Amino acid sequence: MKKSLITTVLILATGYLCAQQELLVSQYMFNGLFINPAYSGSHPYAEATGLYRAQWVGLDGAPTTQTFGIDGSIADETMGIGLTFVNDQIGDTRQTEVFANWSYHLWLDADGKNRLSFGIRAGFSDYSSRLNETSVVDSGDPIFENNVSNAFVPKFGAGIYYYTKLWYAGVSIPTLFAADDDVRFNINDVGDRYFDPHTYITAGYVWNVNTDLAVKPSFLVRYLNGSPLQADINCNLLIKNTFWIGASYRTGDAVIGILEYNIGNDLRIGYAYDFTTTAIGDYSSGSHELMLSYKFGRDPVKTKSPRYF
Repeated sequence: MKKSLITTVLILATGYLCAQQELLVSQYMFNGLFINPAYSGSHPYAEATGLYRAQWVGLDGAPTTQTFGIDGSIADETMGIGLTFVNDQIGDTRQTEVFANWSYHLWLDADGKNRLSFGIRAGFSDYSSRLNETSVVDSGDPIFENNVSNAFVPKFGAGIYYYTKLWYAGVSIPTLFAADDDVRFNINDVGDRYFDPHTYITAGYVWNVNTDLAVKPSFLVRYLNGSPLQADINCNLLIKNTFWIGASYRTGDAVIGILEYNIGNDLRIGYAYDFTTTAIGDYSSGSHELMLSYKFGRDPVKTKSPRYF
């Protein structure tokens, strides 16, 4: 049996094509822009972040993801703006997304240590597939007879984000609405629409043990109607304000190891490895993820403390 056929069977068996419509990465706790538009502008500087993820390495046609995001604060830090780009490919299908993000930040105290932000994002997905080139066991399945070429789908999302210096919490729906009712994706049992709202709930806290060690537990819960609830339970350690080392458990999917290195005050590089705990692990050596982030336009006085999230 060809690897491409194994990949197709596993993906369809787990409902991957219908379940992972939103971005799935392991280092989201270091930059929430990709899952919550209200995160944009939550720091007094601009930041650009790029990420590459290779999922289920060893399987022909396994998912690969490339992302780029940039955001910053404007109007005396009362508003934030950002731009995100995501290219997601799995097997013979590809989805490219571009979003503009905007947020408004309320200062809940005089010194601005407690803030509540509201964010929206607007953009589009460009979806393509070459399903007639997929290797299948039984020919003639109508799902694999027709291609989808550059299906353009406008989207709209929103989120809320509360943050202080040491903890945060947020709720977001990255795709609150998608104008996909006239697009046919050649996938069974998706009803009138393909893109369904995913709800993300996040929270995290930083405990400064001493001047050389900080502990940051956090979690993310993903909810999609009709799919099992999924949660990420995370704990990361910051050593000497330079090295992050941590681990995550994603229910029903993977155990994750995370490393990050702060190179000076402006540059960060991170790496994550997913140890797959599902049956796919019998065919794959896991997932790799590399992140690079750079700050610019920062105020040294305002940003002298370490960046926790």
